Amino acid sequence: MVTNGRKTITEVAELLGVTTKTIVRWEKSGKIGKSKRDWRGWRSYAEEDVSNIREFHDSLYDL
Repeated sequence: MVTNGRKTITEVAELLGVTTKTIVRWEKSGKIGKSKRDWRGWRSYAEEDVSNIREFHDSLYDL
């Protein structure tokens, strides 16, 4: 579900082909920035956030 142009963690994970747990792990270890939260406390990502996460993801496999 997209709200205000933002994506859920599930949508971001599906775009990148990783699990939601992987994104949470990257966030907790400081490899990616902390996500914003919606009124329910769920993670919510703007397009810029998704782009930054994608760059990090791609850097892992850019050999």
